[in-house]
Amino acid sequence: MNWTEIEQKDYMQVFERLPVTLIKGRGMYVRDNKGKRYLDFVAGIAVVSLGHCHPVLVKAVNRQSHLLFHTSNLFYTTPQLKLAELLIKNSDMKRVFFANSGTEAVEGAVKLARRWGSINLNGAFEVISANNSFHGRTLAMIAATGQQKFQHPYEPLPAGFINVPYNDIDAIKAATTDKTCAVLIEAIQGEGGVNIPHPEYLKQVRAWCDEKNLLLILDEVQTGVGRCGTLFAYRQSGIIPDVVALAKGLAGGIPIGAVLATEKASVFVKGDHGTTFGGNALACAASHAVLSYIIKNDIPSHSLNMGTLMLDGLKKLKQEFPCIADVRGKGLLLAMQFENNLAKDTALACLDMGLLVNNLKPNLLRFIPPLIVQPKDINKALGILRKALQRVIEQCE
Repeated sequence: MNWTEIEQKDYMQVFERLPVTLIKGRGMYVRDNKGKRYLDFVAGIAVVSLGHCHPVLVKAVNRQSHLLFHTSNLFYTTPQLKLAELLIKNSDMKRVFFANSGTEAVEGAVKLARRWGSINLNGAFEVISANNSFHGRTLAMIAATGQQKFQHPYEPLPAGFINVPYNDIDAIKAATTDKTCAVLIEAIQGEGGVNIPHPEYLKQVRAWCDEKNLLLILDEVQTGVGRCGTLFAYRQSGIIPDVVALAKGLAGGIPIGAVLATEKASVFVKGDHGTTFGGNALACAASHAVLSYIIKNDIPSHSLNMGTLMLDGLKKLKQEFPCIADVRGKGLLLAMQFENNLAKDTALACLDMGLLVNNLKPNLLRFIPPLIVQPKDINKALGILRKALQRVIEQCE
């Protein structure tokens, strides 16, 4: 069966897919419908945190599937309550709400901020966010996302979002008015190109929000759950936000999102927000298993060590290939930026050699492997990447 033809015929053409149909995965590897094996350094876009079909996750899903899938939030369920307790115990937050995705999590956080503004700031409703950010695909989150390519097709966008330069505290201060209720930023801009702010930036934003009584919302959909070397990336800056949005790696591939908030920021009352599928028993059981494993096995420290090894290897490639303009990263969120638009060709060459990488932009590759990656996997990936770069450069000459 030609799966590509089915996709072309039946599916809305919104994705630019790589020419491979994946059907099976285990650990760090996936296989396509022709039996070819690939080392996965995309991980479902930073989602498959424990690798493919990890026994802990498989066991949890299998067990819960024989008990209960879904009841709605009209009733209590033990998987949801156990996950809530685990998250609160291991974060700096006091309350949690479960959704189905990162977009829903950030949107819930923004609704919480508007409720805060309504109660505490005379109806203030505007949220300051950053250029080159990414917060999701709903209309409101596109407005929050500071990238014109996502915004332009859907204008006019919902009002209430002010986009300013990232890593610029003065821009946030200049944009703050009596209509501002919150600042929404990423600890590291993932979709924007793995952009790492100045070490003092989050502290400066925290101080400004405190001064103006604004909520600080951190979008940790991509950076959270151990990917950047701590359970939450913001902890490396020594601050505590008011609200945190999580998703992606939280359940290792099962859809879930979470809004965490301090007691001060938890201003929702009954009826203010809701969800049908969010926090269902199956997703919460999966997430509890994944998060427990990550915490008990100190996976964040492993991510930090493996990220250092990977970044060192990327730096060596930069010395060898003048076409590489920059390499950067924190933990297992890394990027290679080219002088020219070589990312797609390099990603295709890697694919041909059995390595999955993400050509995030025409001039940028992103590396976001499962958090269980080992030195042998990193060395293999770097070796394939080197050969791919050699091939691409030879073809360009």
